[in-house]
Amino acid sequence: MIELKKNCRYALLVPTSMGVRLTPENGQPFHCSKNFIMQATSAETNVASVSSYLGLPVKVLTAFVKDSPIARFIKDDLASRHIDYEGPEKPQGGPWGFRHQFNLADSGCGSRGPRVHNDRAGEVGCTLSVEDFDLERIFNKEGVQIVHLSGLIAALSPQTSKFCLAIARAAKKAGTKISFDLNYRASFWKNREEELSAIFREIAAASDILVGNEEDFQLCLGLKGPEAGGKDLNAMIEAFKAMISTASEEYPDASVFATTLREVESANSHLWGAIMSVAGEWHVVQPRQITILDRIGGGDGFVGGLLYAILKGWESERWIQFGWATGALATTLLTDYGQPADEEQVWSIWSGNARVKR
Repeated sequence: MIELKKNCRYALLVPTSMGVRLTPENGQPFHCSKNFIMQATSAETNVASVSSYLGLPVKVLTAFVKDSPIARFIKDDLASRHIDYEGPEKPQGGPWGFRHQFNLADSGCGSRGPRVHNDRAGEVGCTLSVEDFDLERIFNKEGVQIVHLSGLIAALSPQTSKFCLAIARAAKKAGTKISFDLNYRASFWKNREEELSAIFREIAAASDILVGNEEDFQLCLGLKGPEAGGKDLNAMIEAFKAMISTASEEYPDASVFATTLREVESANSHLWGAIMSVAGEWHVVQPRQITILDRIGGGDGFVGGLLYAILKGWESERWIQFGWATGALATTLLTDYGQPADEEQVWSIWSGNARVKR
């Protein structure tokens, strides 16, 4: 069990940089499509959406472009997901000033894998700064049970790196539990390796929950370990266990380590599993086949379900089961985040019950 703070206004808090995602209709490739679905997106709000749809109070710390129609679209979308938000309104500064990121993604189909292109030049989220937020009010007066940080926002810019570090320090001091998904991205780390390694290590040292595969732990935290298990799922499990035995010694405050397991049979059929260590006790969901509509967001859905189960105070065996199922749920939706109707729907996915419910 993880002992959470009581009497908090928010169960979950996420700092993030919001943008929009454009996805072609009917699983078509982006470059030859004319009709697209637009949604508000970020990795961190993908995680938070599982808890918000299931009724827990969730808050986002972000930044917006003042008077931007995209900013208004994002705010309305967050409100529809039952997510509170807070953040500064930054003047655009003319046509070549700030904007919100664009994520251009197709879902793939059959033997054609999905492709994702990120367009983040001038992203307003890069300006996120601790000076824009009253962390004393947020963590000590309002109260937060878990803050979730992602390596994507932590490495986005020098300012966001410092912002995430300040949040981790404030959360630790206030007794808020910290979840950190390492989420290594080579393009974010280029020419910043030494700076980011120091920041990621400090955040990881403060964290209670660490998420990532063995490659994430090696590249983000500089840990020595086995090479990634490749496509063989049993090798992936053994490689992760070996890495976590090292990580748990380096980061003794973290009691939970977890990652997903995935083998791609086709764009629409994956073997989906998960592995988790809680205070040295291993829980493994052996990979089983799931049908994929859009794979993007499955990992975030897993983390979202894992955190929801922890927030609910369930036994640790159920954490990974619920996370596995919310990750699988996210891959059946056109959005890149899970929108569970209720807990029963999630447990039906876990049990393999896809029968109609009338």
